[in-house]
Amino acid sequence: MVVPDPALLPPEPDGRTPVVLVTGLPGRAATGVDRVAAALLGGEGAVVVRHELSELREGIVRRTVRTATDARTTVLELAHGCVSCTLRADLLPLLCTLAARESVRRIVLALDPAFEAEAVCQAIGDVVVTGVVGRVDGPAGRDVRVEAVLSCLDSGQWLADATGDETLAERGLAAADDDRTVAQVAVGQVDFADAVVAIGPALDAVEQARLGAVLARLVPDAPVAWIDDLDGLTTADVGALLARIPAQARRGRTFDAHAPLLRGQPPLVAEHGVTLIEFAAGRPFHPGRLHEALDVLFEGVVTARGRIWLATQPDEVVWLESAGGGLRVGGAGRWLAAMSEDEVARADRDRRVLAALRWDDRFGDRDVSLVILAHDADPAEIRRALHWALVEDDELRLVERAPERVALWDDPFGDWHADPCEDGLIDEVAQTESRRGEGK
Repeated sequence: MVVPDPALLPPEPDGRTPVVLVTGLPGRAATGVDRVAAALLGGEGAVVVRHELSELREGIVRRTVRTATDARTTVLELAHGCVSCTLRADLLPLLCTLAARESVRRIVLALDPAFEAEAVCQAIGDVVVTGVVGRVDGPAGRDVRVEAVLSCLDSGQWLADATGDETLAERGLAAADDDRTVAQVAVGQVDFADAVVAIGPALDAVEQARLGAVLARLVPDAPVAWIDDLDGLTTADVGALLARIPAQARRGRTFDAHAPLLRGQPPLVAEHGVTLIEFAAGRPFHPGRLHEALDVLFEGVVTARGRIWLATQPDEVVWLESAGGGLRVGGAGRWLAAMSEDEVARADRDRRVLAALRWDDRFGDRDVSLVILAHDADPAEIRRALHWALVEDDELRLVERAPERVALWDDPFGDWHADPCEDGLIDEVAQTESRRGEGK
């Protein structure tokens, strides 16, 4: 009997209910979220779910479930008014309940800006849902799959938002103790998107080309729909945008800090003043000089991210991520060279293979790898500043032969922090390690 090659067999049908997440900042983009959700509601068996979180601090959440013929709003009282509680206590169980209904063919989540699409997708895959009648406890991902994440942006405002340093609280979009910046949310929404809806007013040719160049480098695989008038947006328009999403789109997948920094095939040449800068080095940063050099990432840069090697922390992979005028620094585990053989064997295979290709006899897999998306900055100046922050030859000898002396150097990153320090806009890094490497 001939056994067919599994690779040649058609994929198993996925019977899980598809979920489309739609996200956008308050204002024109949020209006776009509602219009896109309404357009998707025109599809057969579609259900739109929206949680209004403006009263979250008081423990109140208003949840609306809308079908083509009905809309029901429920007022939820949460003992602990937080986004995570809303996810665990209501949204995830609701997804499981809706997925069990034969009449539901697609679930659309019109996300409140307080919800981060990446966190929602991660929760769908990882958080165990309990207490749903007739269902065995387990993640919602057993019942639903992320079909796509759509990000709506105000084409006339997004680039300014993505490169500023204003906090959500200062903009009046969050409580005073929410230290997230507008830039972090704006960049994060688009960076995680499978498709983008850029909403008018119509830009002139130069402005649109510049914004398009930024998007092509931030999310190279994501198709962009340029919409001047939301009133004319139809179910067919949104369906056509979903159909343009390529097969390799992330569709809710999260990547850890050791995944490739350049996803997709972004243009590597400058266009309309927009450029991707790759910076790599086989020696560590001096922490004090790096702290000074990072100022170059706060002007004319949309985002920067990557893995850094600090001379004072030889065992730790340090993750750096910026958006506009804000910066997060946190731990992303340990270098393979600092692990035991058993720990290395349990590490991700792709990570081990890539590390083997660049393994150094003295320092193992330790290195610096950054990608910077600049829209109005001099790439040469950024490179000069980062090169200046690397240890010099005599310092490198100390790193290799006298690490106990290097450990005495002043290290502004010793407790993990977020900039800009002097303005007091400190965004507390979470105390648990996330898949993106933020926090320690």
